[in-house]
Amino acid sequence: MIGIVVPAHDEEEHIAACLQSLLIAARCPRLEDEAVLLVVALDACTDATPCIARQFGAVTLSVNARNVGLARAEGAELALAAGARWLAFTDADTVVAPDWIADQLAQQSDAVCGTIEIADWGGYGQSMRRHFDATYTDADGHAHIHGANLGVSAEAYRRVGGFQSLASSEDVALVNALRDHGASIAWSAAPRVVTSARPGYRAPGGFGATLERVASGLIPMHRGLPA
Repeated sequence: MIGIVVPAHDEEEHIAACLQSLLIAARCPRLEDEAVLLVVALDACTDATPCIARQFGAVTLSVNARNVGLARAEGAELALAAGARWLAFTDADTVVAPDWIADQLAQQSDAVCGTIEIADWGGYGQSMRRHFDATYTDADGHAHIHGANLGVSAEAYRRVGGFQSLASSEDVALVNALRDHGASIAWSAAPRVVTSARPGYRAPGGFGATLERVASGLIPMHRGLPA
């Protein structure tokens, strides 16, 4: 069985599109009818996110911590307890490709770090889009780590102790732990996702926060976006 984990804090505007894309990916013929469990970790939600998640057949659990690392960890534990052999992680403001899960598994690695596309640059404008295009590596062999496009085998995840309870960069900490333990990691552009560049980001040190720091000049544009 494959487990998909989506952390969500007040995501009623985005999560329906995310879950719809995940249901399509779960039915990819390349999975050969392997069971897929969709888990939404509801983190201090006060809007309609829980109702929407259940409408799409997701298993939900409440965390109420405003901590994405803890939310991912709790969701992963639920999937592991249900028998998942592979854990696929994305974000509630992200839409995955129909073959997203299959392309993760096709890498035949302990973990897969995928790249991202941006749906709409919104208020950041064309200068940020050009900056992203010039500094971001959307190809195999990249060095980017995104919670919106991450997969790991159950065995490797357990071996390193899973996600830490971090408010941001929990994905980076997990991948670093996997590297330290000698896990095989595929840095692949094959599993595709499209995510948001929204200013109302959730993780204080995540991709959205990085874009805001670049836009405000705290990170010079010529330095490129961090991995």
